[in-house]
Amino acid sequence: MRGGAIRVFAGNGDPELSQRISESIGVPLGKLVVSRFPDGEIRVKILENVRGRDAFVIQPTVPNPNENIMELLLLIDALKRASAWRVTAVVPCYAYARQDRKDLPRVPISAKLVANLLTAAGTDRLLTIDLHAGQIQGFFDIPVDNLNAFPVFREYIKEVHLENAIIVSPDVGAMKLASLFSTKLGLPLATVDKRRVGEYEVEATTVIGDVKGKKVILVDDIVSTAGTLTEAARILKEHGAGEIWAFVVHGILVSPAVERIKKSAIERLVITDSVRNPVDDSSELKITRLSVAGLLGEAIMRIHRDESVSSLFS
Repeated sequence: MRGGAIRVFAGNGDPELSQRISESIGVPLGKLVVSRFPDGEIRVKILENVRGRDAFVIQPTVPNPNENIMELLLLIDALKRASAWRVTAVVPCYAYARQDRKDLPRVPISAKLVANLLTAAGTDRLLTIDLHAGQIQGFFDIPVDNLNAFPVFREYIKEVHLENAIIVSPDVGAMKLASLFSTKLGLPLATVDKRRVGEYEVEATTVIGDVKGKKVILVDDIVSTAGTLTEAARILKEHGAGEIWAFVVHGILVSPAVERIKKSAIERLVITDSVRNPVDDSSELKITRLSVAGLLGEAIMRIHRDESVSSLFS
């Protein structure tokens, strides 16, 4: 541990998650003020000495990414100008991650732009969970710890009873994450072939793999409108699948996601609290939320002590 004492600060992205992380590591949240000038500009002030300290800033950037990213940038800049030894941005869900390439003419690579902004603000390290595309780590010239949420889901998945189960990716984009679950759980793997037919609509066309009579564990990194998940569940049922359980890391759940889930063939959607949203655990809504606070807290302490983060998943 080359730096000074640890300091943990939290923006307004998700005060409840920040508090859970703080409690999990026994380090109180640092004092700061985030306010507004009359014209709406964000004003940040750190209220304690951070000179030579190892500072961590917890700031989920989803939802309200534009507001939360700007606040995060200002917090990082304030800490660097106050002579913090190192500043690590703790971003459970990385905003703009789905805009990671030029898939159309004359569009930005927004995930790269966000990386540039974080680096320019003075970020020394990024801690996040399940980037939508692992290649986004290459947008940074600073260390990136891209955790995966499998340890958070592991115990819950065991409760689902895995007899005659199969891991399914709802599209090709989620195959890497689904493959990880398949390897860790020792279960076969299948995927759904998906076609996007509009900005908010998708159509599943076929299933690659044998799901007939099997319990399906549907795995993805992000659920936003739930079009991909619910369409995948529909075609899986058409191919003879049994119960369908969906495990998704980042539950953004914008309208009409909740209604789609309620009406779908999905038995239960299990998400984490990496994204702040008003949806509570509910039998009626078929949604369960698990916390990533312990996972992030352990990673924070390992980074602070210069210990291996990857060994968390060994």
